[in-house]
Amino acid sequence: MDRILIVDDEPILLKGLKFSLGQEGYAVETAADGEEALERIEEGKFDLVILDVMLPKMSGIEVCRKVRETSYVPIIMLTAKGDDESKILGLEAGADDYMAKPFNILELKARIRAILRRVKPKNMTSSSVIEFDHFSVNTFGRKVIFPDREVTLTAKEFDLLLLLVLNEGTVFSREELLEKIWGYEYFGDVRTVDVHIRRLREKVEEDSSHPEFILTKWGTGYYFKQ
Repeated sequence: MDRILIVDDEPILLKGLKFSLGQEGYAVETAADGEEALERIEEGKFDLVILDVMLPKMSGIEVCRKVRETSYVPIIMLTAKGDDESKILGLEAGADDYMAKPFNILELKARIRAILRRVKPKNMTSSSVIEFDHFSVNTFGRKVIFPDREVTLTAKEFDLLLLLVLNEGTVFSREELLEKIWGYEYFGDVRTVDVHIRRLREKVEEDSSHPEFILTKWGTGYYFKQ
């Protein structure tokens, strides 16, 4: 049974989400502020975290940053409608996805299922390793292994990298990447892709300002080249 932590300071929202997701078969726990959220995450293993941006004691952005220091648990940020700055800050901090309040519970459930499917693919074993010229990709551990280092990626970072490396030389537009990786309409918010590409480069490139592998075709999109 997948365990989900919901972090929000609105008691009615917490109660409603806990009931609704519980009906779907998830084991749901809740936290009402940022400090409690960090304590809960440190105490137990969760498969996914739903994290509000505006929280008492510590913001959701700061919670996300601290979680990312030790964990790559998938995180869906909840932002206020039209709060584009928080969306980008959340993605920069390591969030995998975001939803604007008020949101449709059916869409939230669909996004949860999509993320968990990608993080826990069926029939995956620890020996699922794909070899490339300069590095290998461990699809079970969601890691990129270089001769001198190992890099662990978040769910969306890994999905994005794997799509690019398995289609070497193919240029994907931002809109195509939104559709293939996020799996739903983002209403043209292509900055989501740009943020994840930048984070990927910071992790896998020797010099992210002069990338060797994850390249940009100006005016078109991104592609991978060894």
